[in-house]
Amino acid sequence: MSKIKLNTITLPDLPYAIDALEPVISAETLKFHHSKHHKAYVENTARLIEGTDFEGEELLTVINRSAGDPAHAALFNNAAQVYNHSFYWQCMKPNGGGEPEGDLALRIEADFGGYEKFSETFIEAATTLFGSGWVWLVLHNSKLEILKTTNADTPIIYGHTPLLTVDVWEHAYYIDYRNRRPEYLRLWVEKLINWDFVNSNLG
Repeated sequence: MSKIKLNTITLPDLPYAIDALEPVISAETLKFHHSKHHKAYVENTARLIEGTDFEGEELLTVINRSAGDPAHAALFNNAAQVYNHSFYWQCMKPNGGGEPEGDLALRIEADFGGYEKFSETFIEAATTLFGSGWVWLVLHNSKLEILKTTNADTPIIYGHTPLLTVDVWEHAYYIDYRNRRPEYLRLWVEKLINWDFVNSNLG
């Protein structure tokens, strides 16, 4: 998916087959997550902006304009979830995971003390996030940081550059792992991360 498509209020096609992430994420989970949950956020966003001064705006504009405004809380929640999910699909690929290469590897070494420390910190952050939300690797003030966001919150409204995210809403893993969130996260990091996409976000 191009960065342009990340800025549109549409349901993107998955960048892989529905069963391509098995056995880490089942086709059943991916089908419900993409064609039910993500689709609903897209449809709700389109409905909420219809006939308003948000209509015709790009997705990121809608998110930033509605953020922090109680009158537009429902719009923010749905629009931000459109973006978060579109970004999340790109963070995974079949036979992914392992250690990153290139500039990202050097930055991880400098800012976390190496890949193993990054992996431990990222998984711990996602394991301990209370309730539903997302855990991100972001670029902030020229440094890599791990950021927790709850519910639909997203780093783009804070001026951070998102590089990687994992979804820790229960619908992302409950069919496959029930309450075993740490197992989902460990396998997700080891087997699915699309480091090419993460590297591309460094710009």
